[in-house]
Amino acid sequence: MTDEITLDMVKKVQQHMWSEGDFATVATGIVIVGELLCEAIDVMPGERVLDVACGSGTAALAAARRGAVVTGVDYVPALLERGRERAAAERLHVDWVEGDAEALPCEDGAFDVVLSTFGAMFAPDHARTARELVRACRPGGRIGMSNWTPDGLVGEMFRTVAQHAPPPIAIAPPGLWGIEAHLRELFGDDVAELEIIPREVVMRAPSIAHWLAFFRENFGPVRTAFARVGEDGEQALAQDLTAMMQRHNRPGETALRASSRYVDVVARRR
Repeated sequence: MTDEITLDMVKKVQQHMWSEGDFATVATGIVIVGELLCEAIDVMPGERVLDVACGSGTAALAAARRGAVVTGVDYVPALLERGRERAAAERLHVDWVEGDAEALPCEDGAFDVVLSTFGAMFAPDHARTARELVRACRPGGRIGMSNWTPDGLVGEMFRTVAQHAPPPIAIAPPGLWGIEAHLRELFGDDVAELEIIPREVVMRAPSIAHWLAFFRENFGPVRTAFARVGEDGEQALAQDLTAMMQRHNRPGETALRASSRYVDVVARRR
């Protein structure tokens, strides 16, 4: 009971964090991730597709562009609304549903394809989340995920933020979803095939200072961290994030062009 209460507390903190800023503006910079995942999973017209922890629809919209029948699930209403706006702009149809990655609002085996791009990996209970991804997928269907790796730029960014503003409750790091051994342990015998595809996505900005200001304003985890450290700690946090980006930026560039490693996970349910 104590563990359930603790994880519920974590989830409420996360929900508030992802509601901060405007993540949809951040997600527009990684549209290619959803496209590559849908190519890797080979989404076909007419297939029933679920995008778990969909945010503003990176994978959901990519699947809809391929003629799939798509549902996007997220527990942040503001992000679902931005997804509706994006779908309307492209004249695409997606059913946007408020729900939790650890308790998906669907029947067993309701979908041919279950996707998640940098979403389900942040749910606090990894095992329960993996079970839900499998449960929502029909036997013989496919599960596809895009997950940050712990050794990439984004993994380092989260560690840097945590050094200044530690999470209130320790949970399994999201970056474990980017490690093959952890994925195989989570999915186990529930999947017949599991392929890990190494990827990189590039972050661009006019300058590192511009990137920091943009993320500080719009990216919930960074915005929340600056609020937590307050005036006394914001300079140190800004300096460490700036130094991190300087290490990752392409040498000789005044603008920012830094790549971060992630993996595409392609699995077939038994």
